[in-house]
Amino acid sequence: MKNLFNRHAIVLALSVGVLMPMVALAHGTKEHGSAAEKAQPVFEQKDWGIAGVPVKASRTIKVSMSDSMRFDPSSFKFKEGETVKFIVKNNGKIMHEFVLGTKANNLEHAEMMKRFPKMEHDEPYMAHVAPGETAELVWTFNRSGEFQFACLIAGHFDAGMHGPIQVAKSSGAQK
Repeated sequence: MKNLFNRHAIVLALSVGVLMPMVALAHGTKEHGSAAEKAQPVFEQKDWGIAGVPVKASRTIKVSMSDSMRFDPSSFKFKEGETVKFIVKNNGKIMHEFVLGTKANNLEHAEMMKRFPKMEHDEPYMAHVAPGETAELVWTFNRSGEFQFACLIAGHFDAGMHGPIQVAKSSGAQK
């Protein structure tokens, strides 16, 4: 019995010694969630555009959010291909967010937020802004059409905290 136990212990020790370096290599050496990684926008094409590069922004728009469930300005017009830097200020006393999307996408997400109100966001087309704070968002509107910006925190969208975005077709715009 003692020999059997010793053999199992040896096999286990050898297995761990052989497999652990493989597990470590499978994980890779890149640190997850590093500051540099988080600073880089995710360039994923969406129906309403793609994350923009700040130095390519052709204009900056200041947006304020309030507890009256409104945005100022209340609508936007852009040209296809335009990169815009939004500086979003929460002038209220409660949390608000600024989310770009299609009307259908925002409505669907607003319904999901009702079911999961503590859901966290980390997308380049969303800014979750605490009271009194400011956030920046850079977006390239590389698709023409009618889109929307909204606050999707439970109840805010239903209270009217959303507005239209019109992106006009532009000759020579990048797709």
